Amino acid sequence: MQDLLRTLRNRSSIHQDGLEIVDKPIPDVSTPGTLDPRVREVVLTQRPSISMPEGASPVELARAGMGWDNEDVTTRKISTDVLAIPRPGTTIEARLYRPEAARPLPLVVYFHGGGFFGGTLETVENPCKALADKGNVAVLSVGYRLAPEHPFPTGLEDCHAAIDWAVEHADRLGIDPGAIAVAGDSAGGNLATVCCLLDRERPMPYIRYQVLYYPVVNVGEHPNSEYDWTLEAYDRQTEPELLERIILSLQDEEGVLEQWYVQASDSKDRRISPLFATLDDLPEALVITGEFDYLRLEGEAYAKKLARAGVKTRYLHYRGMEHAFLDKLGLYPQAEDSLDEIAKDLKRLFSQTN
Repeated sequence: MQDLLRTLRNRSSIHQDGLEIVDKPIPDVSTPGTLDPRVREVVLTQRPSISMPEGASPVELARAGMGWDNEDVTTRKISTDVLAIPRPGTTIEARLYRPEAARPLPLVVYFHGGGFFGGTLETVENPCKALADKGNVAVLSVGYRLAPEHPFPTGLEDCHAAIDWAVEHADRLGIDPGAIAVAGDSAGGNLATVCCLLDRERPMPYIRYQVLYYPVVNVGEHPNSEYDWTLEAYDRQTEPELLERIILSLQDEEGVLEQWYVQASDSKDRRISPLFATLDDLPEALVITGEFDYLRLEGEAYAKKLARAGVKTRYLHYRGMEHAFLDKLGLYPQAEDSLDEIAKDLKRLFSQTN
């Protein structure tokens, strides 16, 4: 694993129309248009079996198929505190991960993926702990409420409120309220960047950095001027049928996100599909995608739009990767490498407090 990580780290970047692009090839395969061998093994042999009671609902079945048993790659003790963040009439669970520190730490507020209707704090626990370790930061992982039981905007409001709560309780949490970042994967990437849009409306915004792993930014896949989704945009030189199956596995042909998350709202609302928002004056961004992810094209388009709006943006593209590769921390070296890249940014941005 360490040899693979060293290969991934030794990559240069190019600048294109204000966007910094870092292309990360498969560390031990040089053939273009091919699946990383570790992804191939998982897809063909290691997909977890799902055991559900007869009569399970579509939502229960969808949730049961999410997540992965990943690994703890931390190199020192990272404490975990289970917290209850108050919301009107209820509380939501959050987990605070932090290394030992004698002074307040920068805070990354993390939102898990899962299509707005699934995902758990458990799946992202090891990635959050690793980020706390590598970046020398505190990480607050937020258990926002899920659709369809809680459609838009409940989950988003939970996420935004969690940021406010953390800033208000900075002393208790041992964090620096002037050094706040947000991060999330897939639907969580959507929630993270939309929180930045909402934060921009404050006289003094809190958020200084956003990390978007393969974000959903065009719920409903509306026609737009930023990108046209086509399978031909994916280089499929090796095992094209397998690659097509992997890419299309995330296609929302039945409009599940519209039915479960959006419901009575308009999916072109910028708080649902931030691709349609104006992006000026947002915090510095890191956008991360995998080559064979259905969401790659909208992630690329969003990174380009951020850069055109004058937002300092870096785009990491991992060759050979599928969707949700961060979930495979400890198995895919790209997952750990992406956390190393985030940690570098955090140390640079918060050097005065970190």
